[in-house]
Amino acid sequence: MKTNRIRRFAAIAAAVIIAAGSLVSAQSKKSVSILGDSYSTFENFIEPKTNEMWYFVHPNPKRTDVNDVKQTWWHQLIKENGYKLEQNNSYSGSTICTTGYRGEDYTDRAFINRMDNLGSPDVLLIFGATNDSWANAPIGEFVWSDWTTEQLKSFRPALAYMLSHIVDRYPNTELLYIINDGLKPEITTSIIEACDRYGVPYVQLQDIDKTASHPNIHGMRQIADQVSVALKK
Repeated sequence: MKTNRIRRFAAIAAAVIIAAGSLVSAQSKKSVSILGDSYSTFENFIEPKTNEMWYFVHPNPKRTDVNDVKQTWWHQLIKENGYKLEQNNSYSGSTICTTGYRGEDYTDRAFINRMDNLGSPDVLLIFGATNDSWANAPIGEFVWSDWTTEQLKSFRPALAYMLSHIVDRYPNTELLYIINDGLKPEITTSIIEACDRYGVPYVQLQDIDKTASHPNIHGMRQIADQVSVALKK
């Protein structure tokens, strides 16, 4: 009888130890948030859920062959590096500044107005400016403080404001700016200048395979690999 009780106690203790170990392991994983545009969207995996998307479970095959969240660059990156997703606040068609396509007001979706809604990540990946380039948003001149609403309609002031705020808003968070390939030269050089000023590491993507100007399955794999290398530097 006494032996049985000891065995039961040992089994319970072992189960508790295993459960505690699993909890510690889960808690020790770095959390990742993404502030992005269409390249980082996927149906049912973005917050807020009202954000517009490009990637769906049942996509138009002329637009993309990506039809599973596990094919996205960020899902592959998180799974393969032992991270966990904190929040993906990506919005298809969004610009850094508040000026969008056809000169429309994009205040509601601009990166600078979504950057406070990212949870509390250990790692924050910023993947934007593609639409500023494609939409021919005003470039403007850099302003490094005391930004006005009017100035934030242009790319350079909005970029500086975003990075300045993110550095202060997310202290002790590992930051990485992902620069798309094929952007206007002035967009790319501006990102590099602003990142250098605020001490934000960046990675310049190279030769990403795309369909309809968006990464396809192969392109997603390429992005995951290039970002992974950058994070390990």
